[in-house]
Amino acid sequence: MTVFNQEHLLFTPASPKSDAIPTIFAFPNKYTIGITSLGYQLIWRTLALRSDINISRLFTDVHEPLPKSPELLGFSFSWELDYINILNLLEFFEIPLYSNQRSYHQPLVFGGGSVLTANPEPFALFFDVILLGDGEELLDNFIDAYQKIRTADRGTKLRYLASVPGVYIPSLYEVTYHSLDGEIKSIEPIDNNAPNIIKKRIYRGNILSASTVVTEEAAWKSIYMIEVVRGCPEMCRFCLASYLTLPFRTASLESSLIPAIEKGLSVTNRIGLLGPSITQHPEFEILLDYLSQSQYEDIRLSIASVRTNTVTKKLARTLANRGTRSVTIAIESGSEQIRKVINKKLTNEEIIQAAINAKAGGLKAIKFYGMVGLPGEKDSDIEATIKILEDIGKAVPGLRLTFGCSTFVPKSHTPFQYFGVNNEAKKRLKFLEKQLRKKGINFRPESYNWSVIQALISRGDRRLSTLLELTRNYGDTLGSYKRAFKELKNKLPPFDFYVHKDWKKEQILPWHHLCSSLPRQTLIKHLDKSINNI
Repeated sequence: MTVFNQEHLLFTPASPKSDAIPTIFAFPNKYTIGITSLGYQLIWRTLALRSDINISRLFTDVHEPLPKSPELLGFSFSWELDYINILNLLEFFEIPLYSNQRSYHQPLVFGGGSVLTANPEPFALFFDVILLGDGEELLDNFIDAYQKIRTADRGTKLRYLASVPGVYIPSLYEVTYHSLDGEIKSIEPIDNNAPNIIKKRIYRGNILSASTVVTEEAAWKSIYMIEVVRGCPEMCRFCLASYLTLPFRTASLESSLIPAIEKGLSVTNRIGLLGPSITQHPEFEILLDYLSQSQYEDIRLSIASVRTNTVTKKLARTLANRGTRSVTIAIESGSEQIRKVINKKLTNEEIIQAAINAKAGGLKAIKFYGMVGLPGEKDSDIEATIKILEDIGKAVPGLRLTFGCSTFVPKSHTPFQYFGVNNEAKKRLKFLEKQLRKKGINFRPESYNWSVIQALISRGDRRLSTLLELTRNYGDTLGSYKRAFKELKNKLPPFDFYVHKDWKKEQILPWHHLCSSLPRQTLIKHLDKSINNI
């Protein structure tokens, strides 16, 4: 029995018409990871419900029967290092890696997802078409437009598709530089159909996404996922999840959340509530009451990270009664000064109270997320993080504490996109690990090297495409990237330019021609507010 035969589908795919577009929709990782992606499920369902699309799913380890001559090859791209698998799959289909080398008979390669919406430029030369933003309406608009020029030559197709809002055709934009290894001079369209600025598409409905398939083969076995909110209203200055997904949107309790729960419980008893800030849903208390009813006492409930000051005894009790043993909250730093800099509206008292409430409600553990290397951070701020964790331990003896910690990574479309990675971050991670282990606190640091690679890709421009192709052959270690930089010396800026250097406010950034939720001037105002607190 294949993994596809073990799926519980929660929709009925359309029967493709005889002239349906042969399409491959790929997730560039293993099935167990890809099928757990709610974004992948949503796009697959949208395509599968169209009778003018004949869709085949593809993962790196398994695939459905594939068409011999696909017209469209799509990728859902949600983790940066999956670019390696994208390039491998292009080679598997004997498709040139670079879009400008493809012929009329080869499929249009399109992609979407969080990585490409944030900053597609390091990967831009590999894609014919990039879909920016929410897929709910954008995907149908893209397919409708493609149908109208389906038989045209490749250039005509791309020029026509460029007129669809949210559709980005990288080959129709020319990037010039002050020098090969210097800053960007300009990014301009080279075709009248291509807009000067491409705005990402924003879905504004109140019916958000939910699982379209449930399977034991998923990384979260047999889970039915429900998107409670999209985005986060807090706007911490470093946070891509907040700035990129503005405005904050909530699912309707009556027309979205409750029907989704009932549908999910028809095939599984495991429900996952997703979103960056789900407890800030205006009717979250009512949702908790609904899930606390006696007929749901056998379900297992999982929730995403929640805002600290919304961890109530009621929330903890509901989770404990529904099979959850711990809750995850992001505090970023134990320093109130640093939290002021990053616009994290949170006090030490609220953090300690959240832990007290978690224990009082019956939870056994709590996981905190933090960062090192945030702008303006000093050694004393690291000491403050150690102290708050000590204070929590004293306030809730017996509650298992874990502190997960990463290095600050500058993200596009956020106020902190101008800051580089702090060179002191690696040392501070090691100091935290040494001190917290002494105090019996479970410390889980994210790899500093991985954070550096993230920063490179997050701030990368098109010149990185050649470098990414090289590193695929060298391996995915930080040393491989530095080796590739040496090989390409004088053909692109040095490693430190992308990773560690603070960029000027007036600098043209790689995503200058791509508009997210807020204009550059607003991001700079938010940046200035933070700097004034340093």
